[in-house]
Amino acid sequence: MNTQTFTKAAQETAEKAAEQTERVEAYYTSVKRLGHWTGARTIDVTARRGSVQLDLRSAQIPEGDLEVRITGERSLLKLLVPDGTVVDERELAYEGRSEVKDAQRHSASGGRRLKLTGVLKRSEVRIVRGGMATLTAMFSREFVEDCRTAHRGGTLPTVHAPESVREGTPRDAD
Repeated sequence: MNTQTFTKAAQETAEKAAEQTERVEAYYTSVKRLGHWTGARTIDVTARRGSVQLDLRSAQIPEGDLEVRITGERSLLKLLVPDGTVVDERELAYEGRSEVKDAQRHSASGGRRLKLTGVLKRSEVRIVRGGMATLTAMFSREFVEDCRTAHRGGTLPTVHAPESVREGTPRDAD
């Protein structure tokens, strides 16, 4: 009975997190959110002359469609997504020289759906998948800090592959 209570409480917490909206703002700066940083399926990104890098590969994000609401002005938004993610950009408005770069746009299928909405004003969205997403995360200061913290705590780092490593997993666990 006690185990069922904890399981039910964890499920309710995950459902509440999924209903929440995460806000990310970058005004004339660079913002990175890597690893397990959110459990929400809706993310509001506001960027003006800045860059934002979001990791959407986390196992803590509940199943279902993701929505990224973008307001970008002369900015760069880089989204790290798992292989097979289908990107839907039909509701994204472009002003000036704006674009969504996705090298695997036409080959993605069968995965989670990522819906991009909002307005891009002379801005760019880059979709990075699979191995390139892992390398992008690994070549960051956040990864080095995550490795140091994991080493001190006897756990595994999560920034490089958040979809397969739960936060706080001991190093000896298989």
